[in-house]
Amino acid sequence: MARDTTRDPRHPGRDHLEEAAENTCSAMEETREQLRMAHGQLRAFADDLGRTVLDLRASRAELERSYLDTLNRLTLAAAYKDDDTGDHILRMAFYSEGIAAALGMPADGLRDLRVAAPMHDVGKIGTPDAILLKPGRLTPEEFSVMKQHATIGEKILAASSSRVVRIAATIAGTHHERWDGSGYPRGLSGEGIPLEGRIVAVADVFDALTSKRPYKPAFEFDKAMAIMREGRGAHFDPRPLDAFLEIAGDLWAARDQVSSGLRTGEPHQ
Repeated sequence: MARDTTRDPRHPGRDHLEEAAENTCSAMEETREQLRMAHGQLRAFADDLGRTVLDLRASRAELERSYLDTLNRLTLAAAYKDDDTGDHILRMAFYSEGIAAALGMPADGLRDLRVAAPMHDVGKIGTPDAILLKPGRLTPEEFSVMKQHATIGEKILAASSSRVVRIAATIAGTHHERWDGSGYPRGLSGEGIPLEGRIVAVADVFDALTSKRPYKPAFEFDKAMAIMREGRGAHFDPRPLDAFLEIAGDLWAARDQVSSGLRTGEPHQ
């Protein structure tokens, strides 16, 4: 309906008020339209951003899988020098994770340890086969060469941009240290040894005891457990050792299934 433009002489300011009101309404409608358009653009942007985030997460997950697979294969390459199946590193990682979980390590720490622990002996790629595979006791000179694998492994892995690889470097350099300070390569003692190194020391020795080596047969479970107990407070930090002793039976029962699953890429429960 068209507005009556006839002036009312009794209310000379009414026309100006009506015009101002109409202008205000028109401006508000225009603003609402602009807001609707902006809202639609924001929704479209949010949808695009959401798709981008999902794509980035998928790409990151795939990159991480590839990265971990590469680490696993490099670790296996080192393990094959003195273990023709590579099962030692799989079992040892399983034992290490079990000990850490029993100690209350958070989930992200367990994941890092599970990935890092198998790299503990990567330095053995620098150990001569004549020493590594010798079917007998090493001479003092040969043992001095053998001990260098801890330092070599730490140097290979150190200064990485990856947190997990840096943890692996720590483990490589400290898993042969002993609670009483009689270990190598630095003679660290007590809590001066990083916790990851103390945990892996327990797992590594137990699996070495129960595995066949060029210089020894595999020990039975009970004999290995007795040797582990003897090392409490000397070779091993009592805390991770006690945690291991509590769950050793369960870990032992699951070891073959876990090794098979990890080797084929199937997650264990």
